[in-house]
Formats: sequence, C-alpha cells, structure tokens
Amino acid sequence: LRLLYNTFFILLVDEYLCLCVLLYRWKVDGREIDMDLNYNLVEGNLLINNPHATHHGGVYQCIATNTFGTILSREAKVQFAYLQNFSRKPRNTVSVREGQAVVLLCGPPPHNGEIKYSWVFNGRPSFLLQDTRRFVSQRTGNLYIAKVEASDVGNYTCVVRNMMTNATVYSSPTPVELRRDAVMAEYEPKIEVQFPERLHVTKGSSVKLECFALGNPVPAITWRRTDGNPLPGKMKINHSNGVLEIPYFRPEDAGAYECVAENSRGKNIAKGQLIFQSMITLKDAHMAIEANLQWECRASGKPKPVYRWLKNGEPLVLEDRILLEGGRLAISRINLLDSGMYQCLAENEHGAIYASAELKVVASAPDFSKSLVKKSMLIQRGGEVIMECRPHASPRASISWRRGGEFLKDSRRRTIMEDGTLRITNISKSDGGRYTCVARNPFGTSSSTGTLVVKEPTKITVPPLSVDATVGQSIVLPCEVSRDSSLDPTFKWFFNGKLIDFNKQDHIEMIGGESAGDLMVRNIQLKHSGKYVCMVHTVVDSVSAAADLIVRGPPGAPEGLMVGEITDSSAQLSWGSGPDNHSPVTTYSIQARTPFSIGWQAVRTVPDSVPGQMFHATVIDLNPWVDYEFRVVASNNVGVGEPSMQSKQIRTKAAVPEVAPGNVSGGGGSRGELVIQWEPIPEELQNGEEFGYIVAFRSLGTTTWKQTVLPSPDASRYTFRNDSIPPLSQFEVKVGVYNNEGEGPSSHVVVVYSAEEEPSIAPSRVLARTLSASEIEVYWEPIPQTASSGKIIGYEVLCWEEGVQESDAEMVKVTDTVALLSGLMGSTLYLISVRAQNSAGAGPSSPAVNVTTKKPPPSQPPGNIEWNLTNSKIFLKWEHVKAMGNESEVTGYKVVYRQNWLGKSSVVETNRTSVELQVPSGEDYLIEIKVLSGGGDGSSSGPIRIPKMSSKRLLFLSFTIHRMNFWVSKVP
Repeated sequence: LRLLYNTFFILLVDEYLCLCVLLYRWKVDGREIDMDLNYNLVEGNLLINNPHATHHGGVYQCIATNTFGTILSREAKVQFAYLQNFSRKPRNTVSVREGQAVVLLCGPPPHNGEIKYSWVFNGRPSFLLQDTRRFVSQRTGNLYIAKVEASDVGNYTCVVRNMMTNATVYSSPTPVELRRDAVMAEYEPKIEVQFPERLHVTKGSSVKLECFALGNPVPAITWRRTDGNPLPGKMKINHSNGVLEIPYFRPEDAGAYECVAENSRGKNIAKGQLIFQSMITLKDAHMAIEANLQWECRASGKPKPVYRWLKNGEPLVLEDRILLEGGRLAISRINLLDSGMYQCLAENEHGAIYASAELKVVASAPDFSKSLVKKSMLIQRGGEVIMECRPHASPRASISWRRGGEFLKDSRRRTIMEDGTLRITNISKSDGGRYTCVARNPFGTSSSTGTLVVKEPTKITVPPLSVDATVGQSIVLPCEVSRDSSLDPTFKWFFNGKLIDFNKQDHIEMIGGESAGDLMVRNIQLKHSGKYVCMVHTVVDSVSAAADLIVRGPPGAPEGLMVGEITDSSAQLSWGSGPDNHSPVTTYSIQARTPFSIGWQAVRTVPDSVPGQMFHATVIDLNPWVDYEFRVVASNNVGVGEPSMQSKQIRTKAAVPEVAPGNVSGGGGSRGELVIQWEPIPEELQNGEEFGYIVAFRSLGTTTWKQTVLPSPDASRYTFRNDSIPPLSQFEVKVGVYNNEGEGPSSHVVVVYSAEEEPSIAPSRVLARTLSASEIEVYWEPIPQTASSGKIIGYEVLCWEEGVQESDAEMVKVTDTVALLSGLMGSTLYLISVRAQNSAGAGPSSPAVNVTTKKPPPSQPPGNIEWNLTNSKIFLKWEHVKAMGNESEVTGYKVVYRQNWLGKSSVVETNRTSVELQVPSGEDYLIEIKVLSGGGDGSSSGPIRIPKMSSKRLLFLSFTIHRMNFWVSKVP
C-alpha cells in the first residue's frame, strides 16, 4: 500500500475475519501497536493520522480473537511513493541506417509507486504517438522503432510520471542521426519485447502482455490462444497491437497465449502461459473426540510456495499426533484441547496468502432423538430388510441388537454390519416382531425400537405377452396379480422406459379390477410399437413384467431418390429403403409428374414390376423434351406406404417429333382461297425446341406438292390465296411437323375443297305483310341450287325505314324462306330486301318491297275492374276501352291468370267486357287484363291479386281497381 505524505489512511479488516470478533489487535513489523494520537481503532479498522515514511512504513497485520480462537489477517505492506530526477549527464548519439531498427533506452531514476513512460520528439509539447512502427514499453520505458525512416532523425527525451504523486521528470535528449553509407535490406521479424513464459494471475486482477517486433518491412502483430479458443470478448488491444489487456481475470481466461509478428520476409512467435492463481480454502470441521483430522492446503505460485500452520494466531506446536507434510495437516485421536482456529499460510518471495477454519471437538453420549430406528417396517415374505441404527455419539458408539429380551448374533440369515445396520435375508413369517438397537460409548447408553411386519409377496399371475399387430387393430395386454389381502396394489405401465400418462392418451387406456391392470390399445398405430412394462407397487414390494408389441404397417417412404442417366424417353432412378414397419417391402412402384399431367401418374419401368430387394429401375416411354419429377412408393403385405420425396426436376433429351397433326380438314373462306385446318400438337408431344408445321397441298390429279413452313407451335390454320383457283376445286392436303432435331411424320392425305363463289342471283317473289304495329312477316322463293357453286347456308333479310340508306339497314339472318321482323315502330313505312348466303359470302339483294306497320294498340288499359269470388269461380268485369284516332281499333280483350307469381299462365280471349273463370279453391291467383287490337296487345291493367278462400264457407268479395288504385266494395 503506497501512501502520500501529510494525509491519513485506514487499514481495513477482511469481513470474513471480523465475523463474531470480540477483540482486535494490530502489529507492524512484528511489534504490537499501542493506540495513541497517531493510531486509532475504528470497529477493527486501523486509522493512521499524518502518516510519515520514517515512522509509519512497514508490514501491518491484524489479530482477531473471539470465543472460538484467534486468527491473523493477510499482511499489508505500507510504502510511500516518490520519484527522483534523471541524471543531467548528456546521452550519446545513436547512428542508424535507414530501414534498420533501433531501441532507445530510458533508464528511469529511482522511484516507488506506479509510473508511466512517454517520449518527446524534438522538444515538441505533445508526446510521441505510438503506432505499428513505434512502441513504448511500460515495463522498461524503452522506445522501440521497428524500421527507421528519414523523418525519425532528431532528439528523443524519456518522460517518467509518478501516478501517485503526479511528479514528472525528463531525461537528457538522445540524438538519433542517419547513416548515409547504406540502406538496410529487408529481414524477418525479431521480437524484442515479449511477456514472461509463465505468469501467475489472481482472480479479478488485470493482465497486460507486451509484445513488439523489429523488422523490415514493419511487422504486423496479432494475438491468439494456442488452444484454438477465441480471445476473451472483454480483451483490449492498443493501436499498435503491442499490448494485450485482459481485465477482471477469471479461471476461463487462463491458458497459453501467442504473439505473432509477421512481414513479407517471415514471421516470429512469442508464447506465454497465464496461470490462474487460486486462493486456498479450508472448511470448518466439527468432529467427534478420538477421530482423525486431515486438512489439505494447496496454493499455486512461482517460486513454489512454502506452507506454515498457525493455531489461534501462533505457530502450531508439533506433537507425535500431529503430522505436517507440505500443505497437509493430519491430527490423530483428536481431543478437546485441539479445538480452536487454524490457519494455513502459503508464502513465497512475492507475498503470502491465508486460509482459516475452525476445529470443534465434540464429546457426547449416544442420542437417538434425531435418528430413531424406523417405527414400523413392512416387508414381503422371502425378501430382505435393512434396519439402520445411526445414533449421534462422540466418540462413535458400539451397536448391538435384541429381539424382545434376547440379543441377536450373526447367523446365516442375520448380519450386524460394521456401521450397526441389521440385515435379515429370506424373511419368513416368524421374523416378525419388535427389534431394539442398543448404542454404548464411554459417556452413556441409549436404545431405539422398531417393529417388523411380514406380508405375503405380490406376484404377477397373468403377465403381458409379446404380440404382433397390424395398424388399425386393437389389443389387450393383460396384467393380473396375487397379493396379500391387506395390501392395495397400484398398477403402472411404462412404454419404452417412460411412464404412460393415461390422461394424455387417445389410443391407450387401463382396464381391470382390484387385482388386474390390463392395458388396452385401440386403433393401433406404428408409433405404439415398442416395449411395454407392467409395474405393480404395494407398500411392501414392487414387481414387473414386460412384453414387446410389434406393429406391422405399410412401409415408410423410400429415401435418397436420385436420377441417373437420362435419354429422350427414359431415366434411370435409384433410391434407398425406408422403414419396412415390420413387414418386408414386396414391390416398388414409380410415379411421375409433368407440368401437363393432372397430379402424379404411374409410369412404366424396366423391370415391369420392381421387387422389394431392388433399389433401382429405368423409367421408359417418357416424352422427349419434357420436365419430369419422380417419386417412389413402397408396398408390403399390409398396404401401400407413403411416397418418397420427389426428385429434383429433370428434362428428357430432345428428339424428332413422333406424332402427326390430327383432324386435318378445310374449306370455306373467300373466293380464290384454299383454307386448311388441323388440331395443333400439344406441347408435351412437340419433343424439342423450334417446333412448327409443314403444310403441303396439290390439285387433285397432279404430282407436285406445294409446301409452306409455319414456325409457330400454336398454328392450326393456313390459308392459300390465288384468284385463279376455281370455286370448289379439290386439293390433296397433308400437314407435317418438325423441330430442331428434324422432321417428323405427316398426317394422312385428305381432300379439301377451295372456297365457293357467292350466289349469283337474288331471291324472287319477296312478299311482306304486317302483323301488328311492331311486327312484319316476310316470305320469298329460294334461289335454285344452280345459281350457287356451293350450298346455300341461309338468307339475310334487310329492313330500313323510308328515307334511310340501305347501308344502315337492320339485318336478320335465317336459314328458312320466311322471317319475322319485330321491334318495329307503328304506322311506319319500311323497305325490305332479301339476299342468299353461302360460305363464300352473300349474293345480290332482291328489289326492295314496301310495307307499312299497323297503328299502335290502344295505350289506355282496361279500368274500373271488379271481381267476385264464389266457390271455385271468379267473375271479372271492366269498362270498355275506346281507341284514340292514331290507335288501332279494339277487337277484344285478353285475360291472363296464374296461381301466385311462379305458376303457369292461362289465357282467355273475349270480345266482351266480362268473363267467368273456373278455378280450384284454396290458392292465390294473379290476373291481368289486356286490350286486343289489329296493332297488337295494348296496355295491361297490371296484376290483380285474388287471395285464396276456404271452401267450407261462402265469401263474396268485390274489389274495384281504377288505374291501379284498389278499394274494397263489399266484405260479407
């Protein structure tokens, strides 16, 4: 402990040493301190006022005494910090070549206390900065320059600062000059500053390891642990990497460390071992008189520590009973005078450490108060019992046993063991009764009694038997016992070593009565396969029986599916077996999936049926240039298993197309065209890239084919245009395929007709008659077949109002020779023309005919409607409607009626203003009344709802409606 002058300090007592302390004393340099003005005792701590180096420097130690004894504290050395001046003698000039290394010595003056070294260059106010090229050692104070440069020429001053007193002193400058005779060549690193090979470190302290190398080029410094473990995360490395600091040292930080210096010319390594210096500890000992004591005291250090033992603060006096060997203390046949506080002191030239413990020697008569013989012991007949007798006694008591009044001796079935335990084997009913343990030592005698009760043993009479089962079945594993009638058995079942919790099981339950605990497994699954153990417990004994349940199921998924050689139509597969689930695999099947398939499909293989012992096969009949995924499914006698994981996606090799287009046909089009059509080839059958079609055709009876290439895989139609082609000329046509591998097959040759010619004449005898204000019916004579080169497929009827251009006419297409034109305007003149049509187009139009639509029907609906319902008859009556001048005359009325909104409508027409309807009773009816005229149906009255009536009584209801306003005229 280094101190400054003109202050005061307190020496603190270790908290452990102060436990239950009644008296404290202090020594300095072996002399006991008298408390005076300079020294004060504050709760065991020593306070020194105005400390001075002459009077108060030295080694201090605390002596603590209580009723258990006396112990000494660790020693505390008190020193006073100082720092003297450097010698003023000039320092010699250092000459060095460029590229060479140099070490400038500091040579610090006499000092005490922690100091810090720095260097000043050319008298500058700031300290010289350290980097990978320049390093200041805090152990020696020297300045190391790994490689001198021209800028390093100048004066260097060593600066020493005392961290306690803050005093700072400066050395004389050391001149450095550059030699011009040569430049230093490159050389490998030389480690000039390195840490000790072995360093003992105490827990919680901070460690700083220095390492710096000279070399050209400047070496790079790295740190590592030789055992390969990472450096501690709390570690710190300075800017030059020359110092490794490990704060708060722990046992896991111990080990071998390396400093590696490396440049382009080589590398050098410095190694050192950090050793965790453990603190010695002793444990308190409470021992019986006449026992033997042994304490082991171990400490690490360099040099190896020497051990001393103290009793109550004084050196231990040796006797014949006391043996000291290194750090081991042994005392035989301890007595009451050996009680006290003991300390082990381990010391070397670096200091001393202490470990303390109490020895308490106990002498007492046997006492069973805390360890009675078990009051009642139940045991099965034929079993074994251990009766413990462990009284507290010091010294150890001698033990004997008696049954009733008779002391027991060792026999074939009875043994009194060395520790006093009574052991009885192969117990019979006659062994039941009271047993007493008697303990004696020089200080007294004591006893304790327990009762042995013998019960009949528990036996499993119907054990579970090993069984095979198939997935989905249910089984029962029996477990029945015979037992002592006074004991209640507890049944437990274990599965593969683990207790079954029946509250968490869906498939397993325990059934049975008082002497049975059968296990039922319902709907067995593969996971239920294993070892089952029935264990039966009573308060006396435990018995168990085991059985194996083998569950056979479909095989598990095959593993490791691999795709080997691939051709345009085949792929080689290999795989590994999955679990067979206790039923050997009989066959494997292979499935494939493509972007064009619906799910997974079975594929053909070689061999056709893959046996369960074979783990490879070749898939055949694949389509070229198609992406495939494969999977394998195993089967056994139980069923079909889960499929394997699908393989990686592969693509078969390309090949020439093998499938020709189908349904080649044609015809139609415009005049001078030959239209050819076919069904395109699906993508999965195109077999390669750059797929297209080759269309060939020739006039029937000629030998030369005309050919065109369509490079689109989606093409399905080709039109050849030549105005010289006669209508309905016959051509032979075929369509082929190709891809970048070559040409494939062509379709069968079919005959296709060229386009027809439009009809040459117009329909004749066109007649038109008006049906109503909005409808016209048109008739005409069909044109003769000779007027068209092809089949007439229909007619176009053109209709337009007077004053409108024919090009704006409305058109109706029909296949017959009559057409109904609707949606027309009333009292309007229309022009109508008809023309024939075939596949080539429409022919000339017929001369237009004129026709005028009739006047529109009356817009006024029937009003003042009255209705009466009697039994199954409805009587309706309304007012006559008068047509206006621009409307068609009224010719009658139409009555439409139906059951509710969804029923089928019935119609009654009449030229009167009343009507009688015969309808079934018991249903609602909806009725509408419309005006009939030459111009068509007029406006409707709107729906009239007539509610259903009971047939058991006569109701006469009358409603009058006027322009959709309803009112009740009579309610009987």
